[in-house]
Parts: sequence; C-alpha cells; structure tokens
Amino acid sequence: MAYSGHRGLTRIIKAAGYSWKGLSSTFKHEAAFRQELMAMLILVPLALWLGDTGLERALLLGSLLLVLIVELLNSSVEAAIDRIGEELHPLSARAKDMGSAAVFLAIAHAVVVWMLVLWG
Repeated sequence: MAYSGHRGLTRIIKAAGYSWKGLSSTFKHEAAFRQELMAMLILVPLALWLGDTGLERALLLGSLLLVLIVELLNSSVEAAIDRIGEELHPLSARAKDMGSAAVFLAIAHAVVVWMLVLWG
C-alpha cells in the first residue's frame, strides 16, 4: 500500500477504522472467530469474578485475548492464500496448517493459564 500522507490524529482515526473493518470482516467470514467470541461472553465475566487479584484477572483475560489475536492472524493468512488461488498446493496447505496449529497452541496456553490461576 502506498504512503497515505495522513499524520497525527487523522492517521490514528484511519487506522482505527481499518482495524474495525478487519474485525467486522473476520466476524462475518470466520465461524471459528464467532465461536471464540461466544465463548468470551461467558469466560470474560468468569475471569473477572474468579480472579482474586488484578494480576490473576489480567492473566485470565490476556490468555483469552491472545486466542482472538492468533485467530485474526490465522484468518489473514488463510485469506491471503485463498486470494492467490483455490488450487491445492503443498505450501498453501502447510501455511494453513501452521496457522491452525498457532490457534491450537493459543487455546492450549489459555487452558494452562486458567488451570494454574484457578487451581495452582
């Protein structure tokens, strides 16, 4: 993308708009992202209730936020690969599998954090 020339507050507002567009697009096109957001409706209040200290609440919430961040990155990789072409290619499959593995590890991380905070 070419340099837009926007500076200061205008650049921040434009960037926020692009971020919102990315979140909206992911919500619209990615079932996994919607499912994770539905889980967040339960888990975020639970994290705020179960965390005894600010640090515990931050760890619980941060682990959930990490899952969404990694899902966004995975979805962007998948979209870029699909843009290149729909034909099957070993490198495309590898990239998509790696993105899926990253989401899996983020979810596993969240589970471990929750177990350590709640029962550790």
